[in-house]
Amino acid sequence: MADLEIRDLTVEVQGEEILSGVTLDLDKGKTLALMGPNGSGKSTLAYAIAGHPAYTVTGGSIRFKGDDIAEWTPDERARAGVFLAMQYPVEVPGVSVTNFLRTAVNARRGEELPVRQFMTELKEQMADLHVDQAFLQRSVNEGFSGGEKKRFEILQMAMLTPELAVLDETDSGLDVDALKTVAEGVDRLRGPDLGVLIITHYTRILRYIKPDEVHVMLDGRIVKSGGPELADELEEGGYEEIATVARA
Repeated sequence: MADLEIRDLTVEVQGEEILSGVTLDLDKGKTLALMGPNGSGKSTLAYAIAGHPAYTVTGGSIRFKGDDIAEWTPDERARAGVFLAMQYPVEVPGVSVTNFLRTAVNARRGEELPVRQFMTELKEQMADLHVDQAFLQRSVNEGFSGGEKKRFEILQMAMLTPELAVLDETDSGLDVDALKTVAEGVDRLRGPDLGVLIITHYTRILRYIKPDEVHVMLDGRIVKSGGPELADELEEGGYEEIATVARA
């Protein structure tokens, strides 16, 4: 059994079926890339894994470390080690980055981490990710640039040490320098205790983070799977040829 095992998953949003029988396996220590055009269902899969209440599982299953988590709340999944980096991180005015992270880390670890230990770990991770210390005095994502929001997502990932990280369009809106910094941060966190699902339109982030497998999603279904070379094929030929074959 895979650490993340998705079987014949169907998901509705406001009564409309978006995912139509998705099957996917991901083990810790592996990195998968899920690619597809806008509206193919990639983000729906990400939110279904994370437990967003607007995304209703109507069939199939999502199992994580052997447990069926389809009915678990988002915070139960997060405590168990599921992490979602959102395409559009939300602002939380009035909540400082420091307090936000400390509360999240304490919940994930199930204990009150001493302030000194927490701050030491936090500053070490910030240095590694090239995050300015001034972040600590700011409210969560308030006034952040696109690159700052994505760096903060990866900082959260570093501090929470998840076992499953779903990165939804992490490369969206990043310039080349910010993309490289974020990708290097993700690559540094990869290892035998973490499974990574990278959701993206383009191959540019995959130049820095080499996936073990690539899956292509169209119309709410995975229609083609392969190794890293599949991303190169998409870069050259786009999705149209795959879509034509899949819909034939």
